[in-house]
Amino acid sequence: MGISIGLAGWGDHDSLYPSGTKPGDKLKVYGSHFPVVEVDSTFYAIQPKERFAAWVSGSPASLRFVVKAYQGMTGHQRGPAAAANDPEAMAEAFRRMLEPAVESGRLTAALFQYPPWFDCTSRNVKELRDMKRRMAGIPCALEFRHQSWFDGGMGERTLQFMREEGWIHSVCDEPQAGIGSIPTVLEVTDAETTIVRFHGRNAANWNNGGGPNWREVRYLYQYSDEELLEWKAKLEQLQEKSKEIAVIFNNNSGGHAAGNAKTMMAMLGQKKPDGGEPLAPLPSGPEQLELF
Repeated sequence: MGISIGLAGWGDHDSLYPSGTKPGDKLKVYGSHFPVVEVDSTFYAIQPKERFAAWVSGSPASLRFVVKAYQGMTGHQRGPAAAANDPEAMAEAFRRMLEPAVESGRLTAALFQYPPWFDCTSRNVKELRDMKRRMAGIPCALEFRHQSWFDGGMGERTLQFMREEGWIHSVCDEPQAGIGSIPTVLEVTDAETTIVRFHGRNAANWNNGGGPNWREVRYLYQYSDEELLEWKAKLEQLQEKSKEIAVIFNNNSGGHAAGNAKTMMAMLGQKKPDGGEPLAPLPSGPEQLELF
């Protein structure tokens, strides 16, 4: 399967779409540019199964999906909303939503990104085991946002836990901005699939998550050709151990994701799924050792 390059979401990448493209046609056009897409709307709400079926039927058969888990499942919700959540019911609804992608063979993985306060504790290790049980039969990727999973010699134990439980590793490129960020760990936990997500390196704004426009600044970053060339070698290194490397550019705030993704495709010598050459890039502008 090789290295597949794509973007987080498909609605906001204006450089991909001819003037006048209708919102309902964007995913089809997107699929002519990239072979994989991260579905982010599922983080905010579990979508109707019929809507996901329309995404599958209305896009090229070559397009595969990485689907972000609903925020109620990963503990991003807090307060009364979280207290009302039924873990088993949420998991079952999420599984039903995924059926069109699973049945068509186009699901790369469900992506479980846990929040910065989800630290390495026995309680959270149990939650990961429970979630994997609820999602049995579904390929699931795991991404942390708290350093404790990799600090103080915990990294290899965390990775071994993921291998034993069947979690796909989501490798991150993100700012090193304190305890709420993780290092890039170039390790594979699943021989079939590995996810790589590019969040940018905007360290100054990484932790400014409280304001209404936090998303507009957190992912405001354009990777240089030099940075992408370094990552080309890293992706090829990961590919030696995992059949599919699904790469998602999430640096969307300034419109840089599509250009960076196409530059990476060009560096890898890849063509667009429709057979054409990639477009030109956009212009610059508690005691943890006992937990497992």
